[in-house]
Amino acid sequence: MDNQDKSKFTGPNNKSWIYYILLVLLGAVFWNSFLFPSIANRSVEEVPYSSFIEEVDKGTVSEVKIENNQLTYVATDEDDKRQVYITGIVNDPQLVSRLEEKEIVFATDIPTEASPILSLLLSWVVPVLIIWGLFSLLGRQLAKRMGGAGGGGPMSFGKSNAKVYVKATDSKTFKDVAGQDEAKEALSEIVDYLHQPEKYKDIGAKNPKGVLLVGPPGTGKTLMAKAVAGEADVPFFSISGSEFVEMFVGRGAAKVRDLFKEANEKAPCIVFIDEIDTIGKKRDGGGMVGGNDEREQTLNQLLAEMDGFEANKGVVVLAATNRPETLDAALLRPGRFDRRVPVELPDIRGREDILKVHSKDYLMEDDIDYNTIARATSGASGAELANIINEGALRAVREGRARVSQSDLEESVETVIAGYQRKNAVISPQEKEIVSYHEIGHALVAAKQTDSPPVHKITIIPRTSGALGYTMQIEEGEKSLMSKEELTNKLITLAGGRAAEEIIFGRMTTGASNDIEQMTKIARAMITRYGMSDTFGMMQIESQANPYLGGDMTMNVSSGTAERVDREVIALIKTAHQEAVKILSENLEKLHQLSHFLLVEETISGQQFMDILED
Repeated sequence: MDNQDKSKFTGPNNKSWIYYILLVLLGAVFWNSFLFPSIANRSVEEVPYSSFIEEVDKGTVSEVKIENNQLTYVATDEDDKRQVYITGIVNDPQLVSRLEEKEIVFATDIPTEASPILSLLLSWVVPVLIIWGLFSLLGRQLAKRMGGAGGGGPMSFGKSNAKVYVKATDSKTFKDVAGQDEAKEALSEIVDYLHQPEKYKDIGAKNPKGVLLVGPPGTGKTLMAKAVAGEADVPFFSISGSEFVEMFVGRGAAKVRDLFKEANEKAPCIVFIDEIDTIGKKRDGGGMVGGNDEREQTLNQLLAEMDGFEANKGVVVLAATNRPETLDAALLRPGRFDRRVPVELPDIRGREDILKVHSKDYLMEDDIDYNTIARATSGASGAELANIINEGALRAVREGRARVSQSDLEESVETVIAGYQRKNAVISPQEKEIVSYHEIGHALVAAKQTDSPPVHKITIIPRTSGALGYTMQIEEGEKSLMSKEELTNKLITLAGGRAAEEIIFGRMTTGASNDIEQMTKIARAMITRYGMSDTFGMMQIESQANPYLGGDMTMNVSSGTAERVDREVIALIKTAHQEAVKILSENLEKLHQLSHFLLVEETISGQQFMDILED
């Protein structure tokens, strides 16, 4: 490292030392002059001449020193302790004879100060130590607030505070990552390069400097980065993008410099920056007028550092984000983050593998059907699947069993979807009957349609999410595409609950609020995003702001077109509702029979439902 680079790391610390030394010295002078008077003033008490005469008459005075303008004497107080007093000189011809009468010693010197060593300690050393301690305490608190949890004190300016993981017995490998075969395959080349860099150098190939992991939250991006480091058996630096963001301009850039300095010293290694969108957002010129804001300086430093190290140095930068569309174009160009590796939500086989990986840490029954749980958790991330396993284990403990059973996992799936059972909820018989017809309405409409997932479970037990009951349908296999007919069937199934209420009771209730919300979303998406409208065809009317975070939809059309879209949505929903009413009216006897059975049992399986329906 050249002298210029060294000054970047040593300069601020040297200045800080000088500042702190000057502050301590000034504090000591202030303490000594104002808050810590001399020892003489603290050990000598000034009294009036009359008090001196009273002490002489009482016989408590032992020594007297007479000077031109003051009189100093030593007397014994009520606790028999010696105390030095001073008083002014008064024309008193009887003074000498009075002192001789009391046999008081005429002293030539009465010490009025403590020893020089004690005086030095109390006047300078103690104040310096106290002030230094206060400044150190304040410095540590300031570092914690401004430098992250790893801030070690006032000298930690510019430290990256990155967590460093080295080889350990419990280090992660690709075996600990399930359901992300494509991502593992894309990253295996990075591992091979870190193992055998020579064969890449011999042919002239350069390893990618940076790899960007993108995907929804909970899909295992951080775990994937740790697994790469574990497979490569190299040091692993982990830091969050938010740890670079500071109040004072320049501190974030200094942390970036320090991070890459440490990484270069420990190469080959892996640097992982989580949530890189915190510091890597697009530069739009919206910073401070006439200057640079902190985020932009940090990003500029990161760009410079990634340009500064050679690709074959052995430092690989991994970064994770679920907002790739917000990243600056300069960060994504070749030579910086050369590769983008998607870490998507797992498919049915991936979910089954994830469940098996997480279940290794728990005592499970031997007859667990992971495929059924995987089919019931479509769209779940790895973190959510891990939570399902843990919820099942907690339920097994609550019920006094030593192993997790299939019923525990199925209940935990329902807990994650609809919340815990409200066993003490009080529902009137009339409302319970309405809920029973509502749920059977959903199930019956679904069963009478083609291309509709089979019913797996129906329950009218209230849940903490606010649901008074629900009907669970599980696809037989994984579906990546849905046709217009399948989406229309889904609309009709959702409308079955309200349709059953209207047919049997002749009125509407608030129980269909969630159904209405889902129907509106599906119908609008069919028209605005999926091109399933005869009126608009394949015209994109809405765009999603952030697909990984389920961001808000943005309309790309005029207000007049938006009004026509609303009319199309209303028409789709009305048609679905009419079809649901028609199906239930044609199967009214089964609607009554199934609703009464559910009202008694409260929870029935899909098989029980189909047996009664086909009887």
